[in-house]
Amino acid sequence: MKLVLYDAKTKNRIKRAEGQLRGILKMMEDEKDCKSVITQLTASRSAIDKAIAVIVSSNLEQCIVENAEKGIESSIMIEEAVNLLVKSR
Repeated sequence: MKLVLYDAKTKNRIKRAEGQLRGILKMMEDEKDCKSVITQLTASRSAIDKAIAVIVSSNLEQCIVENAEKGIESSIMIEEAVNLLVKSR
């Protein structure tokens, strides 16, 4: 999968995750309780996981459309996309 689609919405997801991580560091510096820090870390991980899924699915969809127009089989790209998602977990 060579195609790269990073729209504004996807970039904003990453910016929000970045803000969450900065907030977590501040919580740690302020010695907030463990439960609160872990809750925020979990939310950050979820946001990053969603961004990964959006990026992979958007690019896969576009690659499949382009390959269909060229008459090229897309099964290899689908397998690669699945591997990317599995690897990200």
